[in-house]
Amino acid sequence: MKTSTLIGTTALLLSLGAVAHTPAEIKADIQKHRAMAAAHEGAAKCLESGKKPDVCQAELQTACKGLALGKYCGMRHEH
Repeated sequence: MKTSTLIGTTALLLSLGAVAHTPAEIKADIQKHRAMAAAHEGAAKCLESGKKPDVCQAELQTACKGLALGKYCGMRHEH
């Protein structure tokens, strides 16, 4: 009985995302967030410079390759 309770509790926690990340996983997440932030800062500066949005979007996609999902580099907002 105790084993089934442990398995059920573990499954519930996993489904809720309540399992703690290792220090190495947290460090990797921090690095990815900083890299995405730098890519988005570059996109903002590109737009401020007067370049066309399509050009800045292409630069953002290049900077974010392998970092985030989708063509918006993990960030999507309304215009």
